[in-house]
Amino acid sequence: MGEVLVGTASWTDRTLVESGWYPAGVKSPADRLAYYASQFPLVEVDSTYYAPPAEHTARLWAERTPPRFTFNIKAFSLFTHHPTKPSALPVELRPDRAESDRGRNLYLRDVAPTVVDELWRRFLSALRPLAEAGKLGAILLQFPQWFPISGQHKKYIVDCQRRCDPVPVCVEFRNHTWMSERNQHETLDFLSDHGLPYVSVDMPQGHPTSIPPVLAATAELAVVRFHGHSAEWTSHDIHRRFGYRYSGAELAEWAPRIRELAENAATTHVLMNNCYRDYAQTNAQQLAHLLDAG
Repeated sequence: MGEVLVGTASWTDRTLVESGWYPAGVKSPADRLAYYASQFPLVEVDSTYYAPPAEHTARLWAERTPPRFTFNIKAFSLFTHHPTKPSALPVELRPDRAESDRGRNLYLRDVAPTVVDELWRRFLSALRPLAEAGKLGAILLQFPQWFPISGQHKKYIVDCQRRCDPVPVCVEFRNHTWMSERNQHETLDFLSDHGLPYVSVDMPQGHPTSIPPVLAATAELAVVRFHGHSAEWTSHDIHRRFGYRYSGAELAEWAPRIRELAENAATTHVLMNNCYRDYAQTNAQQLAHLLDAG
């Protein structure tokens, strides 16, 4: 079985800090990251979805964590066809828009290709301290529900992979056509053919964004993300959407499936994204214990 790293998709969430998971003396950002890294070998950074990272910040992350600690980085929203606030772009790279358009979200189609190239260059350059420290795991490309399976979209995914090379990317879908019964083999074969890690998910079913909980290793890296089963999945309140605590029985069912997945990958990243209070951290510790016990 390959190496399995278990972690969470946040260490700074306000409700986590308020939950009491951090010891009383752990109050500063530096202390929180150091404490988190003493408990887990892996974390996913989601703040980079909302705004590109700063190199200084990435250097601090590298300095504040032990050797072999791993950061997965969520790609900037613009890169994955999500709406992006103009203010998230550097001032000198923002489109010159009419007064009536100011404040509206940008999409990839709204930005000149040369600007997109520069944004990618800066995004990847900012992560260099993590790469140099051997702590950069993969860049998460999470595509939205309006990104269905197509030849054009496959080409775009491969283009993102090319831009990020040699840093691996991993791919998560939110449009059901990629993993429908009809297209599932095509999707997994496409990813395998290009050495692209598929992000397996556990999430609420029955929604336009729902992807079935299929585990698949399509590259040397396998990734599993747990989003919970909140009854309020469609809520715009992120804590209601992800506020779900897995039971011990649920995690016990997942442990052998993850061990089987890890048999087919060199490394497996397991991330709890049910980020409300200490739900993710508690469940990650429980799941890691189950995997170790197996």
